[in-house]
Amino acid sequence: MSFDQWWRGWLPTATQQSSATAGTWQLAYGALSHVTEDVLWRDEQLMIVSGDRVHPQFVISTSQRFVVVGDVWFPDRTGFMQQWGIPVPETHDAPTFDHDRRLVAHLWEQYGTATWEKLPGAFALAVWDRERQQLWLGRDRSGIRTLYYTTEGATRWIAPQLGTIAPHCSSELDLVALRDYLCCAFVPGERTLWRQVREVRPGSTVQMPGDAVQTYWRLQEHITHPEKPLEWHGDQLRKVLDDVVQAYLPAGKPVGAFLSGGLDSSCITALAAKFHDAPLHTYSIHFGADCPNELEFSSLVAQHCQAQHHVLEITFQDMWEHLPETMAALDDPIGDPLTVPNLLLGRLAAETVQTVLNGEGGDPCFGGPKNQPMLINALYGSVTQQEALQAYLASFQKCAIDLPQLLKPEIWSAVQAESSVFTGTLQSDARYLNRLMALNITFKGADQILTKVNNLTHAVGIDGRSPLFDPQVVALSMTIPPEHKLSGTQEKAVLKQAVADLLPTVILQRPKSGMMVPVQRGFREHWNRQARSLLLNRQAAIAPYLNQSLIRNWLDYTGDTWGRYGVKLWLLVSLEYWLRSRQ
Repeated sequence: MSFDQWWRGWLPTATQQSSATAGTWQLAYGALSHVTEDVLWRDEQLMIVSGDRVHPQFVISTSQRFVVVGDVWFPDRTGFMQQWGIPVPETHDAPTFDHDRRLVAHLWEQYGTATWEKLPGAFALAVWDRERQQLWLGRDRSGIRTLYYTTEGATRWIAPQLGTIAPHCSSELDLVALRDYLCCAFVPGERTLWRQVREVRPGSTVQMPGDAVQTYWRLQEHITHPEKPLEWHGDQLRKVLDDVVQAYLPAGKPVGAFLSGGLDSSCITALAAKFHDAPLHTYSIHFGADCPNELEFSSLVAQHCQAQHHVLEITFQDMWEHLPETMAALDDPIGDPLTVPNLLLGRLAAETVQTVLNGEGGDPCFGGPKNQPMLINALYGSVTQQEALQAYLASFQKCAIDLPQLLKPEIWSAVQAESSVFTGTLQSDARYLNRLMALNITFKGADQILTKVNNLTHAVGIDGRSPLFDPQVVALSMTIPPEHKLSGTQEKAVLKQAVADLLPTVILQRPKSGMMVPVQRGFREHWNRQARSLLLNRQAAIAPYLNQSLIRNWLDYTGDTWGRYGVKLWLLVSLEYWLRSRQ
């Protein structure tokens, strides 16, 4: 069989897939005699189960030795094939996810495990060696796709969605993960909220048997050309952004962009408008006439880019009513108030496009203002008496300082001395701002932002793409001197320089404000009764772990000097609904 025939899918086990988003799949590894799920393919120690028979998520290599399972998307497929000397077949068929899996299988035949470091784009893959009966799990550098596996039992389960394998393990919570969620509003690192489930980390692989974890790529500071001015670094960034955004656009099809009117989403929208030859749709939200909004800026950018603009009003009732389904769509709980708006905006976008871009990644990669509190602490730490980890956790403005009172005594005792996943990066030799940015990319990026994008766009049937988190952009960000990122009070200076010719001056000069979801007002005026019933119930899922008397004080707004109780309460109701969705 020729490569062209194999590439086009002329194998009975590999029907092509053409949907906008990758499908679902699940592996059972180890003891298989008791597995009763619908089996798509099996070997001695591996089963592919409960997947989609029309669009199976696997291919078999030409030698029949390797089976490649999972989600993979290469933005510039042709360029990638040419780079590695792979013939580009003459075919008029539209490329599919299946083609990308075939590329992985082809490379694995030649390079084996060295293939991981050659792969661009987004992927969460399992590769099965039928000869050696060995399984490798791997995830892309930025963490655009997700991949989970169980850690105990004779049968191990692997899937890209945590909820898929949750029925195969104990519902016992990982208490350290619970502690970290309360601090950050997401679960950072390889832990998940389930004690028996782990996440493959970005840029890492796991080999079974043995659960050997190896890192094939690590985000590291590598400052280049520190003598060059801001303009030079801006030009370098622009070249990469041009290439990445062009590769992320769906050829010949309408494309969408989530548009807040801030720098990050505006520059992605402007680049899409510059390069795309099909309709461009933009989507913005607001929370009613009585709440502050950024529609003035998002409408300006949409008009500037000649996009078809869509505006969605999200009411307080919408926020509460759609929270349960939003939490059910997430792998781990995420206590960011933007989860519900993200789901609803994605549902609106699905009416007009299959692919939607976003501006996520600008702050983590290019020095957003949220780094400023940590920089101030570094300068005045001797006055504040806060060590780096305490200051970093406090910068999330969630429940870090409340843990001794919020967690029940026995829970706090069990987790108080457990180490933090953030410590190693905080203590690295990189420049301080780049340390903070590495934390935000590696953890908040992979474990909150990209997981949220992946889960919620998948839930509404569209493909969400984050160009500013592309591995090329992330790697480049660590070569730029910190003074060209957060320069005094000017944040993201290099990004502004890179896109200065694309956007109205008012967008480039406006300060970062962020999308302010009015949860403080929500709990005061709209959700208090429902939240009391949910959180103070003796049968609440959080009741075994948290001090409900403290939560009652928050619901009463007792001593809310800084106006932060609304954010903390949203984090807790999100957790409660997530736990209930798993019961």
